Amino acid sequence: MPRTVVVTGSGSGIGAALTALLRARGDRVVGVDLKGGDIDADLATPEGRADAATAAGDAADGVVDAVVTCAGTSVPGRATVSVNYFGSTAFLTALRPALAAAELPRAVAIGSISGTQPNDPDVVAACLAGDETTALDRADRALAEERGRQLYPSSKAALAHWARTTAVTEEWAGAGIALNVVAPGIVLTPMSAGLFDDPAMRAVMDAAVPMPLNGYSRPEDIARAVLFLASPDNTHITGQVLYVDGGAEATLRGPGTF
Repeated sequence: MPRTVVVTGSGSGIGAALTALLRARGDRVVGVDLKGGDIDADLATPEGRADAATAAGDAADGVVDAVVTCAGTSVPGRATVSVNYFGSTAFLTALRPALAAAELPRAVAIGSISGTQPNDPDVVAACLAGDETTALDRADRALAEERGRQLYPSSKAALAHWARTTAVTEEWAGAGIALNVVAPGIVLTPMSAGLFDDPAMRAVMDAAVPMPLNGYSRPEDIARAVLFLASPDNTHITGQVLYVDGGAEATLRGPGTF
C-alpha cells in the first residue's frame, strides 16, 4: 500500500536519491527544500521549520507514514548547527503527531560518521538542552577561535544522541514510531564534490574516513538503507545509528566498541 513520506533536502544528494526510490515504488513524497521542493522552507530558522512542518502535515491530511530528514550542510557556520541539528530534531518533533496518527510510522535522520570524531562539547550540550540561541553563540565562538570544523561533527553527534534518547520514550516508541539515524561515510554528493578535485584533501578524507568495503558511496547506497528503516518491514529497530560507511566506523573505533 502506498505511503506518504516527508523528505527534507529532497532536491539533491541523498534526499533526491531517496525521493526517486520512494516514488519508483509508488509512494507519495512531500519534498521539503530551500528552493524547488513541494514545500520551500528555510530549516535554519524556527519559523521556517514550523511553517514547513505545518505545510507538510496539511499536505498529508494530518497523517504521515514516515519522515526522513536529509537536509544539511557541511560548510562551517551557524547553519551547520541550526540546519543539521535543530532542522532535524525540531522538524521531526513538530511532525510527531502526524506520525502517531499513521498505522506504521517511521522516522529517520541522516547523521554522519563525523559524529564519532572530535567535537565541541559546549555546542553539543546546548543542542541537547534545546537551547538554539546558546548553541549558535557557541558556534560563533568556535568560528572565531578557528575551530569551525568541529561544528559538523558536533551537530551530528548531538543528533545521534537525541535520537537514541528520544526513540525509546513513550511519545515515540510508545506510539509505535521507530526513530533511527543513518550515518554515512564519504558520499559522492554535490555537497562534497569539490573536495574530490583536490588530491591533498582527498588524502585527508581517506585517512579520516577509511572505507575498506567498496570505497566511497553513492547517494543511492545510503537511500536504500533509509528505505528499509522507513518501511513497515522495520518492526523492531529503533534508537540505532546505522553506519553505512564501508567499514569506516569499525576501522576507526576498532573491536573494543560495541
